[in-house]
Amino acid sequence: MAKVTREQLLNSAFNDPRNYPYGFARSGDFSISESQALSQYGRLISALVSGQLSCANEEDENLLAVAQGEKSPSTVVERAWVKYQSRINRPKAGSIYGTNRNNSPASDDSDESDFIDDDVVMDED
Repeated sequence: MAKVTREQLLNSAFNDPRNYPYGFARSGDFSISESQALSQYGRLISALVSGQLSCANEEDENLLAVAQGEKSPSTVVERAWVKYQSRINRPKAGSIYGTNRNNSPASDDSDESDFIDDDVVMDED
């Protein structure tokens, strides 16, 4: 596999079709400057975090420190990445109906015959 350079990562746009299928700008989660920063620097930060690319300068070291939670964000790019990570890693909302794999009503090990009303009288006219 060819080694990826910092310039290649900065020149290719970052997108996340799984979490943001219509892009960062159209999601409503990010401002215009944050969505531009994510698109431009997202691949670089992702490569730094995964270890695919080593830090080449102080900016890369700051981006990596912020991404790993060692430093608080100070630039638009850093704030956008932290915001992005918090959005994609937030807990999934649960259902008020609980989880049931077979989509049938939850049972408490009671027999369905308990719910049959045998006292119903049909009035035939």
